[in-house]
Amino acid sequence: MEVISFYENERQRHWLDEIGKSDWSAGAYLYQLLSDGTFFNTVGEGSKLLLLTDEDKLISFCTFAKKDEILSTDYSPWCGFIYTFPQYRGHRYIGLLFQKIESLAKEYNIPKIYLSTDHIGLYEKYGFEYITQMESIYGGVSRVYVKQIK
Repeated sequence: MEVISFYENERQRHWLDEIGKSDWSAGAYLYQLLSDGTFFNTVGEGSKLLLLTDEDKLISFCTFAKKDEILSTDYSPWCGFIYTFPQYRGHRYIGLLFQKIESLAKEYNIPKIYLSTDHIGLYEKYGFEYITQMESIYGGVSRVYVKQIK
């Protein structure tokens, strides 16, 4: 398995098609952002889309982005669009993407990373700590987690 960056890969069309196979509405939204060229407008310039791959198969993906679904801009950067295809769940593969994000955060001297989710008990095992609930761009509230980068 290998973690690659979508925008630093010459096979973007293939990986876009793989993202399009996601059964998740946010995956469909990400597919649309990538297809119509509005990814950076939505999540911020310099953001990254990381893919966990096994040869031609897409296992998992997530973003390391300036913005996410939370309206407040007090927190940044965000781990967003976190998804693992159903047949690969239960193996903690997303942890490989989180390791890459932590390495990037260290490289950029970023002390904290955030994520928003409705899940309870999923991201704590990767070192994220619940801090608050905040309003999302969709009108509801989402749980906000932070991870200290050491």
